[in-house]
Amino acid sequence: MFSISAVPIDPSIHHAALREPAAGACVTFEGWVRNRNEGRAVVSLEYEGYDAVAVKEGERILAEARERFAIAGAVCIHRTGHLRLGDMAVWVGVSAGHRGAAFDACRYIIDETKLRLPIWKKEHYEDGDSEWINCQAVPTAIARPVTLPG
Repeated sequence: MFSISAVPIDPSIHHAALREPAAGACVTFEGWVRNRNEGRAVVSLEYEGYDAVAVKEGERILAEARERFAIAGAVCIHRTGHLRLGDMAVWVGVSAGHRGAAFDACRYIIDETKLRLPIWKKEHYEDGDSEWINCQAVPTAIARPVTLPG
């Protein structure tokens, strides 16, 4: 299950969905908003996404993980909207019969999610400036959001 959420992520709900009698391992990843990036003081983030395409591509990533790794279940949720320091921006959970497959699949899912999804991040800095970052990997058919002056 892959989803985009405009509200805070509750890992306990999604963690329960990974329970499977054949699973002996569960690996999760939480991505949080941090206060620094590339030497700049960050005060908040905004995420915007092309939800329909992001969900479709996210489901494709989870299907690939199921094909590549011996896993029982996989979930990924990515936030959109304005997030404050410490807020959870992304949550990935994987269950498997053994820890190796769970770790490998979890890393694959977060790496591919960051690389392939049409979700754009705008950092807001302590000095009042803001900037869209890491938007170079966006598919050319989908333009990233543009903020017009004024």
